[in-house]
Amino acid sequence: MYPRLCTARLKQLAQQFPAVLILGARQVGKTTLARQAFSDFVYIDLEDPGTYGLFAEDPRFQLDARSGSSGLVLDEAQRMPALFDALRGAIDADRQRMGRLIILGSSQPALVRQVAESLAGRVGILELSALTVQETSTGDAPLTDYRQNWLAGGFPDALGAAQRGGSFRDWWEAYLRTYVERDLPVMGVGADPIQMRKLLTMLAHAQGGLANYSQLASALGLSQPTVARYVDILELSFLVRRLPPYFRNVGKRLVKAPKIYLRDTGLLHHLLNIDSHGVLESHPVRGASWETFVIEEILRREAVAYPHSVAHFWRTAGGAEADLILERQGALHVIEIKTSKASSPYLARGLRAIMEDTTAVSATVIDQGQGTDPLAPGVTRCGFNAAMRYA
Repeated sequence: MYPRLCTARLKQLAQQFPAVLILGARQVGKTTLARQAFSDFVYIDLEDPGTYGLFAEDPRFQLDARSGSSGLVLDEAQRMPALFDALRGAIDADRQRMGRLIILGSSQPALVRQVAESLAGRVGILELSALTVQETSTGDAPLTDYRQNWLAGGFPDALGAAQRGGSFRDWWEAYLRTYVERDLPVMGVGADPIQMRKLLTMLAHAQGGLANYSQLASALGLSQPTVARYVDILELSFLVRRLPPYFRNVGKRLVKAPKIYLRDTGLLHHLLNIDSHGVLESHPVRGASWETFVIEEILRREAVAYPHSVAHFWRTAGGAEADLILERQGALHVIEIKTSKASSPYLARGLRAIMEDTTAVSATVIDQGQGTDPLAPGVTRCGFNAAMRYA
């Protein structure tokens, strides 16, 4: 079991709200986190047929019958829409008792709709992402070799597959089959499994590129609105990230389409048949894969340390670009990601220009080198381990 950086944030939300909703992709570790953080709570698995039957018959009675416990962990709550009205009644009966209900779910569209309809103002929301490199390290020891996290991704079972004598690709194949054949129908998405698999593979080949639904629709033989809806579902299922561009009132023509990433590099590599470090090092997607890995590592940690920050990218029609801009506590921070150690004066000059255009207070280049180096006023080069050493 891995210690999660968001544990303190979870407990903070539990002090502010009667219920906390933990959202995240399937198998990302929601149940483990909840049971670690609230070990004295009663755990209720609504995927268990017997438990489901009891709650389906009279959810409010089942909640009240367990009200004497320290609290309840309700897993896969979106499977039972009637539960949310019962939760609202149970919460309002004792509104001052904070943090007594921990709700877990992976089908975000259904859950968010039910929360909005029944639990508005009564529930805090935490998104649990895949593991960071810091979380897979132990104690005060140096960070683990990030290359395995980069190759296999951050889902706990995929990352640990090699230690069990297996392959992260076997795990991801089983995950995808479950997702397209079971989860999507449960979410009310009538997507053809083969078409969804093709879409994911096409997104993998275009990793980190600008969204072009027309091109995807043409290649798949689907309508553009259908492809856009499928991408929406993938994003709401935590498999895809759409990174929006940053806009300011500057006299430049700016790219307006979002960039699309498969969020986990393990999924990316599985879809592209990358099964080893050697294959990854020589693959054309290596640069985009490294960019994805670093962006996700940053954003997973950012969500814990600065939960209200917003992520963007920057690109002008003239070619000036930055991989990531973090809008944090009223200030902007520019981040550029390189696979090799960066030392070019042209890169520093370009980042200085972006800082002036955006009024950013800092710019950082993250690469696979060691240590840190100042490149220009306000511009720093930082190796991955140095950048990720601190929470």
